[in-house]
Amino acid sequence: MTKVPFSRRRFFKIAGAGSLAIAGSSVAGSSVAGASAALSGQQQEEPVTNIADAARVPRNDSSMPGKYPGRVVKIYNDKAVKDNAIVEQEAYDMVMKGMLLLTGDKNLKKAWRRFVKPGERIGLKVNPVAGPQLTTSHAVTKAVISQLEDAGISRSDLTIWDRREHQLHETGYTAENYPGIRITGTERKDEGGSFYGTDGKLYSEHVIDREWYYHASINGEYDEYTLPHMVNGGEYSYFTGIVTKELDKIINIPILKNAGATTTNALKNLAYGSVTNTSRLHGRLWHETCAHVCAFAPLRDKVVLNITDGIKGCFNGGPGANPQFFTNYNTILVGTDPVAMDRIAHEIIVAKRIEEGIQKTDNPAAYRFLQLAEDLELGVCARERIEVIS
Repeated sequence: MTKVPFSRRRFFKIAGAGSLAIAGSSVAGSSVAGASAALSGQQQEEPVTNIADAARVPRNDSSMPGKYPGRVVKIYNDKAVKDNAIVEQEAYDMVMKGMLLLTGDKNLKKAWRRFVKPGERIGLKVNPVAGPQLTTSHAVTKAVISQLEDAGISRSDLTIWDRREHQLHETGYTAENYPGIRITGTERKDEGGSFYGTDGKLYSEHVIDREWYYHASINGEYDEYTLPHMVNGGEYSYFTGIVTKELDKIINIPILKNAGATTTNALKNLAYGSVTNTSRLHGRLWHETCAHVCAFAPLRDKVVLNITDGIKGCFNGGPGANPQFFTNYNTILVGTDPVAMDRIAHEIIVAKRIEEGIQKTDNPAAYRFLQLAEDLELGVCARERIEVIS
């Protein structure tokens, strides 16, 4: 990737923000040392990144924040869960209502055709990382697929994907459950459980695209067990070829989860699911990574729609699965603007955390990644400029 000066008018505002760790160890991306430094007013040396390269490719009509910047549809349905299971018809109706309200259309096919059309290769980015108990639900995923089919999209043009193919399989995203739809991931194992092919290389090496990368001057060093999951070490995180070469459009279907006092939803699902060597990015650069990676063309220009599965989620102990903190939010969020969507998702989670006595007030530091993303013109973070339709 050729490095060129970042020409967008807000770059210097972003660069000047620094990379302070968030005050308070409950906020994602904080280490004990980082939190102490932030509380004492000490600024850590800012890691160097290649965010300037994000403007190398001009924007297009599909670029974030998409057709409806600052607009988020919020559908609540207290009948969405029965006997601890998501009711498929209710999920279908919630997604349908969300699409119609977002677009203002009365015809569901027309609403979907605003974003996708037959013949395009469409990826559905789900989130299975917390396991079967807290994955993007099959009820919501199947609702999206059914409505896409009714809009004329062939199953053969659909791909369900995430970073780790085996996690997709473990959570029920299999060929048996989704016939005719491609199920794939960047990290892959063979039937014997090995990550390595007969050539001695990771299967992932044949999937990643080294022409596209996020560089950050924090070195990743991994042991033999961890390396297959990181794909590579060093200072470069390479984009998966799934997004750079194999898809024309992406529909992002995250699940509503917390990570400490912050939120993992649309941007986190995309950013950390699309590049390698991410372990090093969870500390000082958590917020930057969520925003920066999404600013590169393979995501910025292809993610046309975000549908948050907030029917079941968690409010603490995330982003992993901790059943004592599971909750039924009974909510679907729909929008093209991932930043605005994450701001509303954050409100939902924080309200639940306050209700449960986990925290007393919201901390703006917890959504700094959204402010960074707004500076990169990926969407709207300022609450007063977000329109919520329900």
